[in-house]
Formats: sequence, C-alpha cells, structure tokens
Amino acid sequence: MRPTALVRLLRLAAHLVAGVFTILLLFPHLNAEERDRRVVAWARRLLAILNVRVGVIGRLPAVRGEGALIVANHVSWLDIHLLHSLLPSRFVSKAEVREWPVIGWLSSAAGTLYLERAKKSDAHRVHTEMAELLRSGECLALFPEGTTTDGTRLRAFHATLFQPAVAAGARVWPAVIRYRHADGRVNTDAAYYDDISLGQSLRRILRQEAIYAEVRFLAPIPATGLHRKELARQSEAAIRAALADAGRGSPPGSVDHLPAAGR
Repeated sequence: MRPTALVRLLRLAAHLVAGVFTILLLFPHLNAEERDRRVVAWARRLLAILNVRVGVIGRLPAVRGEGALIVANHVSWLDIHLLHSLLPSRFVSKAEVREWPVIGWLSSAAGTLYLERAKKSDAHRVHTEMAELLRSGECLALFPEGTTTDGTRLRAFHATLFQPAVAAGARVWPAVIRYRHADGRVNTDAAYYDDISLGQSLRRILRQEAIYAEVRFLAPIPATGLHRKELARQSEAAIRAALADAGRGSPPGSVDHLPAAGR
C-alpha cells in the first residue's frame, strides 16, 4: 500500500473509533435533531478522508417532517455515507450490512432498518415500520435494485419496497448516483459489486488520488393513488433516463460542491 493510502487508512480507522465513542458517550444525551447533525458531519468527514469530492445537481429535497422516500441506484458502500452527508435519513438495508465490522454497528446506531430478504415475515415487519416512520414525517432511503452494479447500468427495481410509500401517501424522490474521475469518465474503481470483497473495495478507493461523486435529485413522485408497481416503474424509468443522458455526455446542469469537512 502506498504511503498516501496508508495515511488515509490510519485516518479512517481513527475516524471510525471516534464514531464509536460519539455513539457510546454522546448519543444517549442528544435529541434526534442533534444526532442527525452528528451523523451528517461524520459522513462528510469520512468522505473527506477518502478524498471523495461530492457534487449535487439541483437542490436538495426539502424532506424534513414531510415523510419522504429517497430511492437511488446502488454502486458502492460509499452510497450510504454519500447520501447521509447531504441530508438526514434512515436507510433500509440488507441484513448482511449489520455484520460488517464497525460500519455495521455505526449504521445501526444511525437508525438503519435491516431486512432479511429471504424471510417474507421480516419483509412485512420492515414494511410496516417504514410506513409508520413515513407517516410520522421521517425521511427514509433505500436502493430498490437490491444489489450493486459498476455504475454503468441499472437493474430492475423491486416493487415491494415501494409499498410503504403507497401506504403512507409519501413522496418518492428518485436520485442518481455517479462516481467519476477528474476527466469525467465513470469511475468503476469506486464501485463495490459482484465478487469484490469489502477489503478489496476499500483498497481500490484508498489508492485513488480523488473520487468525484455526483448526486442528482430528480422530480419527486407523489405515491398517493399509485400502485407500488407503477411507483417503482416511474422511479426506475426516471433514474434510467438520467443515467442514459449522463452516459451520452449531456450537460449535467449546475453542480454545487459541498465544502470539505475539516481535516
């Protein structure tokens, strides 16, 4: 591992430890809003350590207190931290993430909902909890593909994941995530897909001088009056079209880069 990558790894390890102590010592004494601020700041700092430069196309959704569901294409384990760095949200994730060293524990502390996809009874439990959270005004986020890709394609969306939004009458905000090199090419080395292990993915990311992450929020889709299959179809079509436009080199629109977290 190159010296620069080793320094980043050591800083990342220190940041993970700081996150553990924050949760153990501070979280019990903080209200929900203060916890959210801590999670956003922690995610921004993590991305800064890895030199992931975040750009947002358009304005961030105004989702607090409205009961919103963010749905995005899934490319990397960085995706969760990328969206967390932009707005407070609770993620719906596969149960395996809970077992990841440190990261799984931190994700649980941030309010992640875990789904045992092989168990129908667990899906009902999670969907019920999601609907209740949406009705209470929470912002949830999930990846409807159910797995990752290299960032150049989109898999079919699982319609059942949209049922809680229908039940709660919430708005669905499609979002497009892309990782690029400085010259604009798609950065597949930032992706975590197929048989790549978490360790291999981390080494690839640490070796890179910089990663340019782009999040594009599309027009919201009201779930009221729609069947979950139609809601999934509209969301998938919107994200697929945006990815295709970006692949053809169309102008991305205005990109607002977030300020880097303190180093």
